[in-house]
Amino acid sequence: MIIKSLELQDYRNYDTLNLAFDRGTNILYGDNAQGKTNILEAIYVSATTKSHKGSKDRDIVNFQKEEAHIRTFLEKEGVETRVDMHLRKSKSKGIAIDGQKIRKAADLLGICNVVFFSPEDLGIIKDGPAERRRFVDMELCQLDSFYLYNLNHYNKIVNQRNKLLKDLFFNPDLRDTLNIWDSQLASFGSKVIERRKIFIEQLNEIIYDIHRRLSGDREEIVVRYEPDVEIEAFEKRLQCSQEKDIRLKQTTVGPHRDDFSFLVGDVDIRKFGSQGQQRTAALSLKLSEIELVKKITRDTPILLLDDVLSELDSNRQNYLLSSIGDVQTIITCTGLEEFVNNRFEINRVYKVTNGVVEILSPDHMHERG
Repeated sequence: MIIKSLELQDYRNYDTLNLAFDRGTNILYGDNAQGKTNILEAIYVSATTKSHKGSKDRDIVNFQKEEAHIRTFLEKEGVETRVDMHLRKSKSKGIAIDGQKIRKAADLLGICNVVFFSPEDLGIIKDGPAERRRFVDMELCQLDSFYLYNLNHYNKIVNQRNKLLKDLFFNPDLRDTLNIWDSQLASFGSKVIERRKIFIEQLNEIIYDIHRRLSGDREEIVVRYEPDVEIEAFEKRLQCSQEKDIRLKQTTVGPHRDDFSFLVGDVDIRKFGSQGQQRTAALSLKLSEIELVKKITRDTPILLLDDVLSELDSNRQNYLLSSIGDVQTIITCTGLEEFVNNRFEINRVYKVTNGVVEILSPDHMHERG
């Protein structure tokens, strides 16, 4: 799959934008805060319905306007697909595929898979468990509509159960209804745990070789899933923790508290790895994501690199750039030196200045790099 072009209207700092992409490597360069990341975000939103930053629709729409539009033209094996997205400040978004409105966001997933890589992702190993869960969820929600369905229902039930736990303080008679929520929570939560287990098995098959090459054959990595609760014990654990949950007014058991560890040898690099080890592992994770999408969907994802190269040393830069091969890539950066110096093949360069994008010919690069 490739993205042929993108049209934006009243999206963040873009009044209107029509941008055609090459099927190879596209570079958006310019100073900070000019709107480069907004283009990547719009592509991500049109593929997943969500911002990679977790921004709400009302924050994405130009602050002087009430609504925004994203139109994405995709192509797979010669067949073109158009995705229209209508974002509104005060209502939920409207989505159409080839002019046909879709009722639920899940119908969009799988049409276009994207892998988004930003400097924040380099901290995924050393940051808290929430970031690692988010990584797994963002990938699985794109690849598996059942997972998306189960996760959404699970999260809703956690919120409803938490509300009940707060209400019990004022109305203890509601206590009996807690068991109903517990059994629903265990039902949806078990499916989430089961799918995460499979995902980590699939990830380990891929990440091992990538990480070994990336670390110059010095390290071998294993990703381990650490579920907060095992499926067979889930409902019993929920019931045993009811008193504690009522006291704390929150649900303390379930996959919303899962974590994932990264072991190099016997060392848990979340806690004891050097910054270099943690970054290499994060990069391995992202490169594995690309391979996993290829394997599961039998299609190539679109790779979005948001100012990541400036955060990597030249060895890791070279490895990343040489790994992406057949994947359409859209890269943002503030300078072109790394590409010029590495003699890296570039198909199209865009200069982004305050919400205006101009295409440069690659010949300009040496003058401007």
